[in-house]
Amino acid sequence: MTKTVVVYFSGYGHTKRAAEIVAQGADAELLAIDAEGNLGDEGWASLDGADAIIFGSPTYMGSVPWQFKKFADATSKKWFVRAWQDKVFGGFTNSASLNGDKQVTLITLQTLASQHGGIWVSLGLPPANTQAATRSDINNLGASVGALIQSPSDAGADAMSSGDLETARQYGARVAAIAKRLAK
Repeated sequence: MTKTVVVYFSGYGHTKRAAEIVAQGADAELLAIDAEGNLGDEGWASLDGADAIIFGSPTYMGSVPWQFKKFADATSKKWFVRAWQDKVFGGFTNSASLNGDKQVTLITLQTLASQHGGIWVSLGLPPANTQAATRSDINNLGASVGALIQSPSDAGADAMSSGDLETARQYGARVAAIAKRLAK
């Protein structure tokens, strides 16, 4: 049996909802980075014991917020001893704008995984890029590196696009399935 952990920071609740959906798809444990960018000892131990780690972060001002960056910098202790070498990784991000430079955040998450010697899992879903496509379609934002999610700034987490949430759920399932296949 493999273990997947979703570790995320959420400033307003939207990324938390996305993390819950990703974790549901992956049948994963959920770990929240706190408002000060910290993760407790039990959380670090859980990440060490995981076969797959999925990073989740909002996109603020074109990248991860300082809280996630603090967590990322703290992973250098794991990097130094190669504790996460060959783990499976994935990532997702959320922002208020349809684009909002979310791709930069995904590349940041992918680079963090690569620094650890990890194996990154792409989204693996074709984009919904036809004239008939709607926000309810899977991968309607056209991602490939990981899952992209858009949440209007004037709406709560309950107003998130069903297409984005289903994309997130399927991505979580994909990461977990690949981790399981590689564990054999």
